[in-house]
Order: sequence, then C-alpha cells, then structure tokens
Amino acid sequence: MSKFEYANAPESSAILNLQSRYQLFINGKFVAPKSGKYFKSINPATAKELAEFAYANNSDIDLAVKSARTALTKVWSKLPAAERGKYLFRIARILQERAREFAVAETLDNGKPIRESRDTDIPLAAQHFFYHGGWADKLDFVVKNPKPYGVVAQIIPWNFPLLMLAWKIAPALATGNTVVLKPAETTPLTAMLFAQVCQQAGLPDGVVNIITGDGATGANLVKHPGVNKIAFTGSTEVGKAIARSIADSDKVATLELGGKAANIVFNDAAIDETVEGIVNGIFFNQGHVCCAGSRLLVQEDIANELVLKLQRRVSLIRVGDPMDKNTDMGAINSAAQLQKINELVESGNKEGAQMWQSDCKLPTNGYWFAPTIFTGVSQSHRIAREEIFGPVLSVLTFRTPQEAIEKANNTQYGLSAGVWSDKGSKIMWTAKHLKAGVIWANTFNKFDAASPFGGYKESGWGREGGKHGLLAYLKAGK
Repeated sequence: MSKFEYANAPESSAILNLQSRYQLFINGKFVAPKSGKYFKSINPATAKELAEFAYANNSDIDLAVKSARTALTKVWSKLPAAERGKYLFRIARILQERAREFAVAETLDNGKPIRESRDTDIPLAAQHFFYHGGWADKLDFVVKNPKPYGVVAQIIPWNFPLLMLAWKIAPALATGNTVVLKPAETTPLTAMLFAQVCQQAGLPDGVVNIITGDGATGANLVKHPGVNKIAFTGSTEVGKAIARSIADSDKVATLELGGKAANIVFNDAAIDETVEGIVNGIFFNQGHVCCAGSRLLVQEDIANELVLKLQRRVSLIRVGDPMDKNTDMGAINSAAQLQKINELVESGNKEGAQMWQSDCKLPTNGYWFAPTIFTGVSQSHRIAREEIFGPVLSVLTFRTPQEAIEKANNTQYGLSAGVWSDKGSKIMWTAKHLKAGVIWANTFNKFDAASPFGGYKESGWGREGGKHGLLAYLKAGK
C-alpha cells in the first residue's frame, strides 16, 4: 500500500433507527398528512431511496399555523424568559448526546462527508441552541421592551439541513416566537429527528411544528394569513418571489440568499496557507455553500505559482463514500443539482476558459462531480457571474488592489469575501471597500453563533446569529 492509499474507515449506520416513513410534526405529535401523499428522499451517494416523507397540503399548513398560534398565546408567551432558555439548553444537550446519530442521518440524506457532519454541522447546531438559550432572559439588551413577532414561517435549504434549522429555530424560540418550519424536500430527515428531540426535551406542544413538502408547500406557508414573519435561506430567485408575495401584507422577512464570493490573494500572502484556505472555501461540502469562495482573484505575478500548488493540493482530495471517515468530498445533493453544475461547467468550456479537473475515480452510482478549476476566466463568463453551487473554482487575475476591488464588487451578490495578505493595513483597506456582509482575513468559512451572518444586494437582507440576528425576531414594544 502506497503512502497515498487509505484503508476504508466507514462509519456505521446502525446507530440510526431509520424509519421507512415519516409523518408531519404538528402540535407536538406526528400526524399523517391530510393530502394522503408522500414523497421519497434519495441518498445521493447511491441514488437509492432512503425514506418516505409526508407531503403537506394547505389543510396541513393551516393546522400547523393554528397550532403555533395557540401555543404562542396560551403557553409560550406566558412562560418566564429564563424558562424558555432552559428548553433551548435542554435541546442543545440532547443534540450533543445524539450527535453521532444526527451526523449519520445528515450524511446519508445530504451526501456530505461524515467528517464534516460530525465535526462541523452537529456541533455548530448545538452551539446555536446553547448561545441563544443564554439570550432568552436578556433581550432588553437587544431592543427596548422586546416583543416577539408571533408565528414565524421558516424555510431552510438542503446544503446544511440541521445547521440551518438551528440558525432559524434557536433565535425564534429565544425571543418568544413559535415556529412552523419546512425543510428542503431533498433533505428532510434531520428535521424530523429534531422533532423527536422537541418531544424528548418536553417542549410545549405547538411551539415547533415541522411540515415537509416541495416548493409549493413553502410558497403556501409563506402566504398563510396566520404567519407574522418569514425567515428564508435559499436561492435569490425564490427570495425575490417571497418578497413579492408579502409586499402587500404586514409580514416581515429575513432573506439569506445566493452568493458568489471573491477570495482575493495578494502577492505577499503566505501561499501554502492560502492554498489550504482556498480549498476549504470552495470544496468544503462539495461547494454547496452560499458563501463559497467560488471566484479566486490572484495578483498576476504569483498566479502561475499559486495555481500549480492549488492543482497539486486539489489532486489529493479524496472523493467517494460520504460515510467513510477518510473522505474529503462527498456526493452532489441531487440529480437536478448535478445537471445544473454540468450545464454551467459546459458554458465555461464553450466561452474559452481552461478547465482542469482532479484525476479522481468517481463512484458509478449516485451523483458525483470531480473538483474543478477554471483558469483564463474573464468577468463576462457565466462561471464568473452565476452561482454554480458546486465544487467549481474560477480563477481571475488582477494587477493592483484597486482592480481587485473592482472585480470583486462586480457582481449582483454581496454575501462574503476573503482577503489574503501578510499586511494587516492592506487587509483593512481592502475590507473597507468590499461590498460583502462577511469578510474573512487569511481564513475562510469560519462561523460562530455569536457572529452575525448575512449579505447585501441580491444576497438578501437581515442577519442571522449574534445580537444582530435576534433583532430579526423582535419588535420594540410600547
């Protein structure tokens, strides 16, 4: 066995008591959908059916919203704030206790490597409940005489299913709201396991309701007259549709949408350290990250050296079975997402960019895409303008800091950016001129529950996490 070969180290799925069918979670109980319909969730690493999930129709949505309203007025609003916090602490501890089970479920349903589910997604989800539980009785420090909005409709994406659930539910409960949440139709499994956690924690019935379905289900939830606030993470197109649908109502919304982050590398950066940051910025979670560093802007005089080192490093990425603890990059989440990635990559080839792909052996079953780097990319190329949401990096060059700023800001998005330099003054100057909500210095994709996250322009409005994220769920009382 050569030094670059690894014995398989598969995580066992035996810890997960996977049901063949999951019902809706409404008013503290699992109930069959009034529609009588179910849809399948597919394991993207095998393309085989994982389980069936209930499809919620308008009657189910109405029941969930009414359950949340009743819980709000009769139970949740009457609890002392410190008691609400105790429920969040209890949920956080249960997530820690069941961490291995949740990690296995997330990887099977999503396709991400078990190492990422285990070491990133689940710990951060628990952290958000711990963090927001501590805020529950301190909301006067956020806004004067704080009042919850009421019933919150929350719609989350498929790239970080449990973590996005925690980003949404934890602050909503801490601020005294009740919730109706809809997970993505391709990754509903951990949301239904979380419903079990709510029961296990003794959370009052109706405080959290979880319904499953497709985009139409989410759209009908947004339109329900009993909803006071919308919290959405997903594509810019759907975010715009939500904004239009609530424009003539008194509903409020926070929208965390798409991104096309620029990773700016100056010629005084530590190249080997920077290469590691670039790899983490674009190939983490198969590139299924809204703030992925998908545009690499490199100062011209170091571009060749950096690209060669980057290609060497990317060629070592292990692509394969997500349940193997040695795997670095797992499966693309769905056939539809793989088709989108292929379409945009083909456009890059047609428009004259030079494509390099890792020479890795991809599994024959499931949905897979090799780590890809495009050089010779210009601002007009689709791969430089559109969000690919996959393991594809576009490399552009610049000569001066001013040119780097101009190219970085030449996008409809404004979610995040990275700056790599040995000089703190250069980093600060660059960050000051970047139009992005989150800017990392000599690192990328670092998150904490106490740090606000959100963007500008077509990357949405509002913030999640930290004190600023609590503001999205509170209004000042009289």
